[in-house]
Order: sequence, then C-alpha cells, then structure tokens
Amino acid sequence: MAVSDGALLDRESNVKRFILGVTLFLAIAVIGLLIVKWLPYWNKSHVAAHTHSIGSSIISGKSVAPQSVGLAAAWQYAVAYFISVWEAVVLALLIGASIQVFVPRRWLLKLIGSDGAKSAVVAGAASMAGMMCTCCAAPIVVGLRRQRASMGSALAFLLGNPVLNPATLIFIGFVLGWTFAGIRLAFGLALVVLVAWIANRTGAGRVTDKDVHVFASAAIEDPKRTPAGIAVAWFEELWIEIYTLLPGYIAIVLVLGGLRAWLFPPGFTIHAAGIGSVALLAAIGSAFVIPTAGEVPITQTLMHAGMGAGPATALLMTLPAISLPSLFIVRKVFPARLLAIVFGCVVGVGILAGITALFVFAVR
Repeated sequence: MAVSDGALLDRESNVKRFILGVTLFLAIAVIGLLIVKWLPYWNKSHVAAHTHSIGSSIISGKSVAPQSVGLAAAWQYAVAYFISVWEAVVLALLIGASIQVFVPRRWLLKLIGSDGAKSAVVAGAASMAGMMCTCCAAPIVVGLRRQRASMGSALAFLLGNPVLNPATLIFIGFVLGWTFAGIRLAFGLALVVLVAWIANRTGAGRVTDKDVHVFASAAIEDPKRTPAGIAVAWFEELWIEIYTLLPGYIAIVLVLGGLRAWLFPPGFTIHAAGIGSVALLAAIGSAFVIPTAGEVPITQTLMHAGMGAGPATALLMTLPAISLPSLFIVRKVFPARLLAIVFGCVVGVGILAGITALFVFAVR
C-alpha cells in the first residue's frame, strides 16, 4: 500500500521532533555531568595520586569520633552533606524530568525496556558515565521507571552509578590501595548482575502503570503538543519530583546525621576486625547516606585508627551502594518486597567482600 504524502510529512515531523527532544536531553545530561562530575573528578584524581587523600571523613572530620547524637549533629551533617551533593541533586532532578518529557519512550524501551540481560548491561554501562551517588541516581531511576524501563535495567543503573563509578575506583586505588579497588570492582559487578537478574526473573510483585505515574507516551511523542506545551510538561515533571522526593529525602538525611555517633561509635569501629564486625558494618553502611566517594576518606580515617581490612571493605562496598534516603526516593516505582531484597543483597555482598578482604590481606 502506498504511503500518502501527508503520512510521510507526519513521519518526518515526528522524527525531527524526536531528534530535537533527545538532543535537549543529551545537552542537559552531558553539559551537566561535565560541570558537576567529570571535570571535578578529573582534578580530584590528580589530588588523590599526589597526596593519597581526597579529604576528611564526612562522618567525623579528622577525628574518629562523630559529633554527639542530637539536633546539632543532625544539622551539621545535613549542611555538610548537601553542600557536597546539591549540584548533583539539581542535575539529577533535571535529568529525571528530561527523560520523561524529551526522550521518546519507544526509543528508550528498545534500549532498556526488556527483562533480558541486554537491557541491564546497557543500563549498567550507562551508569558508569553518571558517577552519581545513590541518592542522586535515584531521581533519574524514577524517570526511567515512569518511562517503563524494566526493573532490572533501572536497578542496574541505580546500583551501577555508585559501585561501578570509575572515578571512585581510582580514588580508592590511590588512597587505600589497588587491592581494595579490585575487590570493590569485582563485588560491585557481582552486585549489579545479581540484583538485575533477581528483578528481571521475579519482579517481586509487579508495579502497574498507575503505581509508577506514567503517561500514555512521552510529551515529545505527542504531535498535538506545541513547544510551549512540551516546556510546560517538563516543568510539571520537575515540580512533581521536587515536592514528592525532596522533603522526605532531607528528613531522613537529618535523622541519620543526628544518629551517626550511635551508628559509628569509636569504641566499635576502631577495633572492628572480625566477621561479626564485617556483618554489622555491612548493615549499617547499607542504611547510611554519604556523598559520592565519601566512603574513601571515611574508611581511610577509620583504618588509620585501627579498623581492620575486612570491616573497612564492607563499608567501601555498602556505604555508596544504597541508603535509606535512596530507597525512599524510589519507593513508588519498585515493589517494597523487591527493595527489601535489594537491601539484603547489598548487605550480603558487603559481607562477602569483607570476608574476602580478611583472607586476602591475611595471606599477604
């Protein structure tokens, strides 16, 4: 059947609109990442190579004792944390909204929409360019899920950002040693693969379109939307992210910051050495929240004070991977049971990484 001239014009118009939308998305993502992540981390890698340090511990500063539990501790930690991450949080919100409005869903689904290994690999590979902490990756993952990205690929992106971050691996190598970096990379890959496989195979209770607040298609795919209408849709999605995600996120950071003296008491951390310590610190690290690469100076400070390699590795693995605030942010786009499984996987892989480090450093 011949295609009419009108249909051809409509198709060409759609393609041009799609290309424009993707171009806008890539411009926001690439320019933002260049300013917020790539250039700063390039410079910090040189600092790490020459000084074998990237700063003081956000938990306790230059000492090993965190500030006493209370409102002052909560405020001090929240201020230090958000000064470190605010640019990345803003960028993540912009990218999350842009994914939903500017990227054609049909194109996105071809890349990361299936429950197969290919989608998870693509998402995991893309996460390495993001270099986001888990809380900054979370708003982007919300956008991906609202665009119907598969659970496995979305979780591969969520976990891959912090645990496969190439800049952080370089920092670990220069600051703590390349053995630690190798263990982190090996178990980070294992964690991403494991969680993506579980999510794709079980779903742990499927989330419906109504649950994840999706539209029939991305705004850029609607031929009835004018450029002004697309811009309005983008601002609407951005506002939804801001008022649904930020208040709870900030509140949980305040609570965790205020309790860090209980979570990381010096009497425990500086003497941590055995398997029991590995397990407990893996659980604590999976709940606590830190900025990107914050685990490196935290671990360096504690090891200088006496913490063993096993517990230190458990923190290196779990502190960045997941946190209570990041789980809060993505709570509407994944089943609760699946998020509980993810948390358990992070703790379990952290324990295995810590035990591996105990044996590796024992025989050196």
